[in-house]
Amino acid sequence: MESYNKYRVLGVFNRKFKISEPHAPPEVTAAFKQYAEGATHMRAEQLLKFLVDYQGCTAAHAEEIMAKLFLHRHNIIGLTLDHFFHFLFNSDLNAPINSQVHHDMSAPMQHYFIYTGHNSYLIGNQLNSECSEVPIINALENGVRGIELDLWPNSAKDNIHVYHGKTLTPPVPLLKCLESIKKHAFIKSPYPVIITLEDHLPPHLQAKVAEMVTHVFGDMLYCPDSESLDAFPSPNDLKNKIILSTKPPKEYHTANDKPDHTSPLHEKYTSESDDEVGEEKLRSSGAPEYKRLIGIRAGNAKKGLRQSLKDGSNNVSRLSLSEQRLEKAADLYGTDVIRFTQRNILRIYPKGMRVTSSNYKPMIGWMHGAQMVAFNMQGHGKLLQIMKGLFRSNGGCGYVKKPDFLMKKGVNNEVFDPKLTLPVKMILKVSVYMGDGWRHDFSHTHFDAYSPPDFYTKVYIIGVGADGAKEKTGIKKDEWIPYWNEEFVFGLRIPELAVLRIEVRDHDTSEKGDFGGQTCLPVWELRQGIRAVPLYDRKGLKYNSVKLLMRFHFHYDSSL
Repeated sequence: MESYNKYRVLGVFNRKFKISEPHAPPEVTAAFKQYAEGATHMRAEQLLKFLVDYQGCTAAHAEEIMAKLFLHRHNIIGLTLDHFFHFLFNSDLNAPINSQVHHDMSAPMQHYFIYTGHNSYLIGNQLNSECSEVPIINALENGVRGIELDLWPNSAKDNIHVYHGKTLTPPVPLLKCLESIKKHAFIKSPYPVIITLEDHLPPHLQAKVAEMVTHVFGDMLYCPDSESLDAFPSPNDLKNKIILSTKPPKEYHTANDKPDHTSPLHEKYTSESDDEVGEEKLRSSGAPEYKRLIGIRAGNAKKGLRQSLKDGSNNVSRLSLSEQRLEKAADLYGTDVIRFTQRNILRIYPKGMRVTSSNYKPMIGWMHGAQMVAFNMQGHGKLLQIMKGLFRSNGGCGYVKKPDFLMKKGVNNEVFDPKLTLPVKMILKVSVYMGDGWRHDFSHTHFDAYSPPDFYTKVYIIGVGADGAKEKTGIKKDEWIPYWNEEFVFGLRIPELAVLRIEVRDHDTSEKGDFGGQTCLPVWELRQGIRAVPLYDRKGLKYNSVKLLMRFHFHYDSSL
């Protein structure tokens, strides 16, 4: 029975639009005819050939898909075109990327990009929003592996609060944060959680922190055998472990300013100044029990940034830089940054003027091997969507193996130079066939009060330098199930770091157009072939039904 959407125009007359059911686009029909060899049904062995040859599946993965596909289809000849189309448009069976951990997780920690949050306890802006354990929980349950806590004495100086120093942010007790981390750390991923402590505590409260973390985490806490590590363990070595990362007590600054909630926000985050020393005196001692619990030691740039990057120490450490200092270092001595990250961990954090909890472009950090590109996770902007896109890699476990070119070193200590002009390494073809699901997830007047939506799709490459590109499909007027059947071609020089961003909008001549969904996918993880691509809202929540049918085809020369 046919169904219609009815729209009342100006309260005077009705407009009626027929609702059609989705059907296979021409490319799907052509693939079916080819592999079914002109028959009306595609047999199991023909489907296997399609999955291996056209979709690029391994034989084992193809067998796994077929087992699920035929689970409730006993005694059937094979798949009809309609069955074949619905299989391809099923994002559970035919996802665009691998949902399982598949990178080598046995390399030392510096070989990985680590999903990292900044000021993880803040619900909103950096100036006066509430501090809470809730955003910490949300981050962990979304796969974030790096949590930052700013530690300050309470007014009585007998306990520890977490808040953004020298701002109006009301504090949350440290104990509540630690207990939340313990409970939620390994729900999404078994790989280690790094707690970065920005410490503004006197020795007696450092001792209390040591007591707290030991009591709360127990055997979950990673305690290295010696105070200094000559190499980092691997994520596999530290499964289900909590790692504290901070500077040893003797390197902490004496707090000249008493923390309070009334002083204005400084241009620079005072809590993240481990790359600058200034005129403050260093403490000569600290709580030894606290020092023993530090799993990743943080250093500083007191000898100068370049000298710190070229430090010939036998011990490994973590260094933190603001986004501005990274830009400066990348411009002046980018290869030194890469050499540093081949053995040590580099953390990047937002500049102090980002009071609205906005974020910066992550690509420069990734391009220079920075493992912990720390982001404000409480927002919903495009940059955060790109960050989430990269960390959909490797099953969303929060650790992504860095490209080999960032870890290679030549016989004369030469490393990759980010300033080099590189040839195209991969040709990526992206086809946007069709979309569906809006009619189920939105009211029929959500996009337009008088007619169905006029959808179009934007396709972006977020990449290094010349790899950045954008395209868009034509507009399909008055269609809940738009068919575009358009292909775009991108030449990529560093596909390992590229992110494919897809956004659907409803065209409106008077405005920017209504948002219809988005997703970001790591290019290097894309599965070839025709794939069902689920879309997400602005907050990163997956829609129940909205998805696109797309095809990805790529060719690359691994020798380049």
